[in-house]
Formats: sequence, structure tokens, C-alpha cells
Amino acid sequence: MKERGIKTHDGGSLALYSYGAEDAPGERRVVVIGGAFLTALIYRPFSVALAKGLGDGWAVDVYDRRGRGKSTDQPHNYSMETEIEDVRTIMDATGARNILGHSLGGSVALNAAQAFAGTRHEPGKLAVYDAAVNIDGSMDTDWVEGFADAVDKGDLNRAMAKMRRGMEPGTALARVPEPVLAGLMAVVSRTKVNKLFRQLLPSGVGELKAAFEDADTPQDFSVLPSNTHFMVGKKSPQFYKVTAARLNRAVPGSTLEVSPKGFHGSVPAAVNELVTDISEYFKN
Repeated sequence: MKERGIKTHDGGSLALYSYGAEDAPGERRVVVIGGAFLTALIYRPFSVALAKGLGDGWAVDVYDRRGRGKSTDQPHNYSMETEIEDVRTIMDATGARNILGHSLGGSVALNAAQAFAGTRHEPGKLAVYDAAVNIDGSMDTDWVEGFADAVDKGDLNRAMAKMRRGMEPGTALARVPEPVLAGLMAVVSRTKVNKLFRQLLPSGVGELKAAFEDADTPQDFSVLPSNTHFMVGKKSPQFYKVTAARLNRAVPGSTLEVSPKGFHGSVPAAVNELVTDISEYFKN
């Protein structure tokens, strides 16, 4: 692994981690854009596995988005435009021509590719897994305001409960009464991963608002590359499946793949089935 800091357009810094061949050309490099509340190092097992799956001469570049890991905080005027410019910065720094986005990182990837259409930054290949995009109001985002209020008041257990229920609509977890779930969050927050998760809650407010406040329409993304690959886990919440299907219909030539064993966290967990499928997509 190679670690370095990359200066941003607005004077910030992004922590970048690269795996695989250091001298891989742009067409053999994949930029991984992680989801909400996750750092680049959480994606390390996946990045290592993907670089191995892609084979000799390939590289995987994953970076900490604003407000996490070793990257600088979100600026006062943070928005989806900030995320898009950061993707551009990483592509310029690495020369990468391919993008993979997971969850809310999938929203960033799709918005960036939309902005880059017809320019030199337009990705050669674009794949997203369980992209968290609010298509035609497909996600009930009323919970985001309550989540932000809970974070602002320092009630992190309640904030985590609201986020868990809101991001996984239709699941058994979403049906757990909020006070009960908040109590559960207090217990599980003692684990190392959840301690980190709690630290990232403040930055999560900004990114969730940037991604969900305005509902997109599938046609907004019709300019995406015709080889765009939409992926979703069979065990993922229904919201992601509906979103992927709508996007697939809107992008001429795009493909949709349902990962039989896939769940929402399959990417950072480096599930073999998914790593193999993603590797094959970018290689072929």
C-alpha cells in the first residue's frame, strides 16, 4: 500500500491509499469512493482483494472523503459539488479512468460521472454497488432532519438509531422502535468499528443532506457512459434494488447485476463473489 496526501482545489487535503501496481496506467486504475461513515482503511481488505482480482498491471486507489480519516474537514460551503471536485482531483492525481462507488459513494460517483460527461474526466468504466440515490423520492428522507438535530444535540445513540432506520427502510431493523434501537446502539457503540462510526456522525450530516435533499429523476443520469454497471445485493434493502433498476432503465446500454449473496456491506467486507464480479467488469 502507498499512502499520500493530495491537495484539493480549495486548499484542503485528501488522504489517498493505492494498492497494486504503482505504475499502472489510467485505464488500469480504479478509484473507489466509499460510503457514509466509512474511512478508506475500512475498505483496505476490499482494495487488496480487488487489486489481486484485477491482476498484474492494475491498481486500486481509495481515498478518505472530507471529514474522515486523514483528510481535512468538510468546508463551510460543503455540497455535492465539493465531492465532485474531489473526485476530479483524485483522477488527476492518479490518472485513473475507472470509478467504483459504494452506497453514498455511489451517489458521489454517479453525480461526478454526470458532471464529467463529454470531458476528459468522463470515466472509461463506471460501476456502483447499492448506490444511495434518491430517485423520484424513492427514499423517505424525513429522518435526515431528526438525525441532524440529534447529532447537533450530542445525542449520538438517537442519531445512530435514526440513521440505521432511515438507511435500511423495509428491513426488520427499521421496524424496531427508536428508543429500543437507541439503547442497542449504546451497547454496540463500544466496539472499535462503532466508536469510529460515532466519530464520523458530524460529517455524515453534511453528506446525507447533499445526497438526499433533492430528489433526482432517472433521466438526470441518462448521460452516463453506456457501459455503466449497476450492481445491487440480493440481501440489500429493497430501496437499493428499486434505485438500481430505475437507473438501469434510464441509461442506454447499461447493465444491472444482482449479487446472489450480496448484502449492503459486501464491498468493504470483500465478499469473494462480489470481488470477482467487479474485477471481471473492469477487465473485460
